[in-house]
Amino acid sequence: MAYSRAMNSTDAEVGGLGAVSSRAPKVTTAATLFAEPLVPMITVVGVMILTVLAISTARTAGLVAALWAANAVAVAVWLRSGRGLSYDLSFGGLVCIGVMAGQFLAGNRPDLAVMFTMANMAEVVAGVFLARRFAPTLNLASVDGAGRFILCAALAPIGGGLIAATGLSLMQGADFLSSFQTWWFGHALGLAVVAPFILALEKQPIRAMLSPWRALETALLIGLLGVTCFLVYFMMRFQFGFVLIPVLILIAARLRVVGVTAALVVVSVCAIGSLIIGSGTWRVDPSDLAERAMLTQLTLLFGFVPIVLVASLLEERDRLSERAKAGQLRAERASEAKSRLLANVAHEIKSPIGGVIGIGDLWSSGQLGPVTETQREMAEMMVKTARQVEALSHDLLDVARAESGAVKVELRPTDVPGVLDDVCRAGGEVIFRASRIYDGVRIEVIDRGPGLSPEKQAQLFEPFNRLGLERSAVEGHGIGLALAKRLVELQGGTIGVVSAPGQGSTFWIELPAA
Repeated sequence: MAYSRAMNSTDAEVGGLGAVSSRAPKVTTAATLFAEPLVPMITVVGVMILTVLAISTARTAGLVAALWAANAVAVAVWLRSGRGLSYDLSFGGLVCIGVMAGQFLAGNRPDLAVMFTMANMAEVVAGVFLARRFAPTLNLASVDGAGRFILCAALAPIGGGLIAATGLSLMQGADFLSSFQTWWFGHALGLAVVAPFILALEKQPIRAMLSPWRALETALLIGLLGVTCFLVYFMMRFQFGFVLIPVLILIAARLRVVGVTAALVVVSVCAIGSLIIGSGTWRVDPSDLAERAMLTQLTLLFGFVPIVLVASLLEERDRLSERAKAGQLRAERASEAKSRLLANVAHEIKSPIGGVIGIGDLWSSGQLGPVTETQREMAEMMVKTARQVEALSHDLLDVARAESGAVKVELRPTDVPGVLDDVCRAGGEVIFRASRIYDGVRIEVIDRGPGLSPEKQAQLFEPFNRLGLERSAVEGHGIGLALAKRLVELQGGTIGVVSAPGQGSTFWIELPAA
């Protein structure tokens, strides 16, 4: 049976913000489970082996282990394999058999084995239920998805911990609080570290790591982590666990979620292993083993596991960056196509319009024969209209050239006051102002018109958008400001407007100094 997620989403988790893109949940029947039993059988064997290892090597609070990975494997594989009532019952039964077998192989008495099996199954079922309910897409490549799953991992062991702590208190007289907190933290650590690693094992990141340079980088980073863990947990006599944080962040930055979850598995095994054998810092620590285990578990849970969110954030950023690049490429292609269309239309307009203007001039001047006054006025009106269309074709060509980058800008020092003096000779009541700014010059054109609303300001520099003046007596085609914006940007400057309804407008450009 091939691994596949129950649901998959690259945009947003269910219940989060944004659009949800997901596939239908995979429904697997019991018949399919037993027809393709490889994954369930491997899972059962793995759960059994991990149960024996944890009971045999990691007990710190009486009969409770400080690190428990068996349930994490069961939860992760269950979530990835499928769902459906018959499948859940069948897979859950197989996991129960694996846990029970591990309990007996580890030497637990029948009553303890049954009690621990009940507690572990309560935890596994709770983990699957919570993940399906609150993190159904299992998308660890987003901060929301990873955060939801880690929260589920923290909550799932509570029920099992209560069952185990109560049972040990009644059967063995063990301290309830010590048993419960060791179970809760140890099992939460396993779910928060091992399960994300299994869920992150997708074809794409694994395939990317198989490239020669990527494989070498992965080997070097994991080797660096291994050496650092050996020194921190097995050689040093002081608490230097914080030196692992930059190594884990480096792994998160380079290898993303799959790398950092694998690194956390290594760190957790080394930390708990050094605690059990009493090496490194623990050689001189006289405190109780259960207390030391709790300190180690809390350090791993609150100090290192959140680094998974860093990797998720980076993967989310990569995905958004790729979408932005794809969107920009589509926009550039659309802009190029539009520019070609504008250029073609402008060229096609110029030739017939030239003929219309020529005929109109001949007609109005009487060279085609005697004309009445009315005919002369009509001919002059036709020429005027044709020249407006001709001007529009030139504007279209200018816009097409500017957007395609064909406009050549010759940058040279300019006498700004002289330019403004020349413009002022046209008359009118527009105010021109020039001032120095920190790295250039700012030129302002101030009018006393009706002003612009914020909505109109947002549309101001769009080509052919006349902001509702299409049917007014004001001439124009809505191209001037769009062309001005492009020309200013080609010179390394910026353009904008400050306006409010009823208070006029101040159009400004800022250009770099010569």
